[in-house]
Amino acid sequence: MDNRLTALQSTGAMRPRGLAAIVTLAAMAALTTGAGARQERPAHAVEATAPRPAGEPIMAIVSIKTQKVTFYDADGWIFRAPVSTGVTERETPAGVFAVIEKDKDHHSTLYDDAWMPNMQRLTWNGIALHGGPLPGYPASHGCVRMPYGFAENLFNKTRIGMRVIIAPDDPAPVEFSHPALLVPKPDAIAAASGRAEALARTAAEAAMTADEAKRAAADAARDTTALTVSLRKLEKAKTRADADLASLDKALAAAKTDQARARLEDLKQKAALKAADASTALDSAKADAKPKLDAAAAAKEAAKAADAKKAETAKAATDARLALEPVSVYISRATQRLYVRRDTHKPARDGGGEVFDASIEVPVTIRDPNRPIGTHIFTAMAQSGAGLRWSVVTIDNGDNAKDALDRITIPQEVLDRIAPTALPRSSIIISDEPLSTETNYRTEFVAVLSNQPQGGFETRQPSADINIVSGDDSYDGASTSFYQRSWDSQTTYARRRGGQYFRPAQPNWWPSW
Repeated sequence: MDNRLTALQSTGAMRPRGLAAIVTLAAMAALTTGAGARQERPAHAVEATAPRPAGEPIMAIVSIKTQKVTFYDADGWIFRAPVSTGVTERETPAGVFAVIEKDKDHHSTLYDDAWMPNMQRLTWNGIALHGGPLPGYPASHGCVRMPYGFAENLFNKTRIGMRVIIAPDDPAPVEFSHPALLVPKPDAIAAASGRAEALARTAAEAAMTADEAKRAAADAARDTTALTVSLRKLEKAKTRADADLASLDKALAAAKTDQARARLEDLKQKAALKAADASTALDSAKADAKPKLDAAAAAKEAAKAADAKKAETAKAATDARLALEPVSVYISRATQRLYVRRDTHKPARDGGGEVFDASIEVPVTIRDPNRPIGTHIFTAMAQSGAGLRWSVVTIDNGDNAKDALDRITIPQEVLDRIAPTALPRSSIIISDEPLSTETNYRTEFVAVLSNQPQGGFETRQPSADINIVSGDDSYDGASTSFYQRSWDSQTTYARRRGGQYFRPAQPNWWPSW
């Protein structure tokens, strides 16, 4: 009994302490759980600079999930900063882009002249990197806002054509090698500059010759204008004289009286003399005019041949100059085609930005074409011995990067044109996606992930249905022809699977673009 009482007393005495302990443990567990939950959230991005001299930025990767942008040179990351991407229903599209225009003091044409300093355009329908306020969450209308000072310091470090990858998650470049990647030839690279200079001189000479031939043909044509008019008059005179003679022949045959026949016979003799004179005059004029007419015809043919030579040499010079530029290749599983882009550094004639060469577009073989391949961006980061050192960034799952490349067979004629002089900053992109209709002759490649929200892209007015530079164009004053966009709309191959990382729209949004 005493033992039981003692036990009960002990138990009773312990109850308050046990309850307190339980509360304490629960609180600790809650704190631990809260800490774990916070650790699962992406850490807040802060501005940072790599502790080494920075090289030229080769690519920028924007992470929508972590609201961060990271710039990379040949040796790794160099700058990091927080960003603010698009709010719900105006989301920044995830995908593959490149800088296509830069404007130090840009003002929006869509949102009340909103200031967007140090703007680096990614699409002509208004997606860009620029300085702006950062509330700590997605808040733009589709652009990527960066800290004002960061955007300003970065502006002069980037160039047109720099790759910009907007990713749903937070990928980073991984070193990568594969035999399908472009392998340059040192002798071709060494000879490229001299070849470009020589062909540029040849093209300039051909252009000068063509211009001279064109002027000579024009002068010869003017010199023969009077002759041509005179010959036409003589031909008409002969035709009338011959017709008069034929008419008199018919009238003479139908005459009923000797008096009528005599009168018609006299008229016929006069008409025959007139027709003979007209024929003699025409033959004499033709003989006199023939050397000049032949010379004018020869001048016209020479001008035509010189113009063809001008176009041929201009194209060769353009190709040689493009061989000195990094090359970008896009392979789409959706369209089963391969596209090539290189910056000509020539200003577009009908708007801002620069012209990108689009002279190569061919079918491509993809093994198991109905199976997803993902989206992989392979980038030549630097020279490595006689070859190139490559990295890969994957932003949409399918195959891994190696298996994706294993499934592709790039036509040999394409490799022969672009591989020998492939340079750092060249890239190969493999994707399930077609090229966006925002891709045109004033852009590099624009491709967005159809399984991610695109509100900030879809709600914008599409850029004008402008033309694309065709394969036989010259960018040095030679004639240029255009053809309409040939690829399919992004929505044609929509594979929406939903999913987004964005918070609801905040009341204090700042307009973007």
